[in-house]
Amino acid sequence: MRITKRITLAASAAALALSLGAAQAQETLKIGTEGAYPPFNNLTADGKLEGFDIDIANALCEEMKVKCEFVTQDWDGIIPALQAGKFDAIIASMSITEERKQKVDFTNKYYNTPPAIVAPKDTDIKGVTKEDLAGKTIGVATSTTHFNYSEKTYTDSEIKGYPSSQEFLLDLANGRLDAVNDDISVLEGWLATPDGACCKLVGAITPVPEIHGPGAGIAVRKGETALAEKFNAAIDAIRASGKYKEINDKYFKYDVYGGES
Repeated sequence: MRITKRITLAASAAALALSLGAAQAQETLKIGTEGAYPPFNNLTADGKLEGFDIDIANALCEEMKVKCEFVTQDWDGIIPALQAGKFDAIIASMSITEERKQKVDFTNKYYNTPPAIVAPKDTDIKGVTKEDLAGKTIGVATSTTHFNYSEKTYTDSEIKGYPSSQEFLLDLANGRLDAVNDDISVLEGWLATPDGACCKLVGAITPVPEIHGPGAGIAVRKGETALAEKFNAAIDAIRASGKYKEINDKYFKYDVYGGES
């Protein structure tokens, strides 16, 4: 009788431990991000992640009552890494596009800013049209909506692809490019630094919906609609509470959420 009771108690304890373990596992949400796209996400020299994406992710996790655990991943491999289970969601300024929707599911947007063109201060580039950029070499990050737009629009220019914005901005500053195309917030942030003193904002590009999409969203694996809806509810909650504005104002002088989708 005592042996049976001890076995039963041991089994109950083991089941409880397994249950607690599962609950603890559910309390941590792994977030994939690039860590090379300031001011949205950036990995500092001492290995710390910072930026708008990171603060938004932490606010969403707090709202969802889960713990964020960040995983950095090169941009070109970030969707395959999500699909392989390396993390649970991507919060890395990923534009919502029809092409990407074939591979992942998205939340609603959490911000929407236009692209822009930046060039050296002594440039003869007057605008952002195909004609304005004809004959110029334009730097842009591959596997992005900006790259797709550049290739389709600036057909009289040389489009030079880079793994990240940091690399093409370095080449622009060193005189190896005539112009670059990226998100206006990223470019304005860079222009405000000593590294960006070489250059100026030529102008913003009017987004093309079928290329640029409705804005940046959080990507989850196909079919994980429950997680996407939890993120959507959390996005609505932090916008209603003022937390979103607090984070927005930390990085930008204007509302990056943009108009209604």
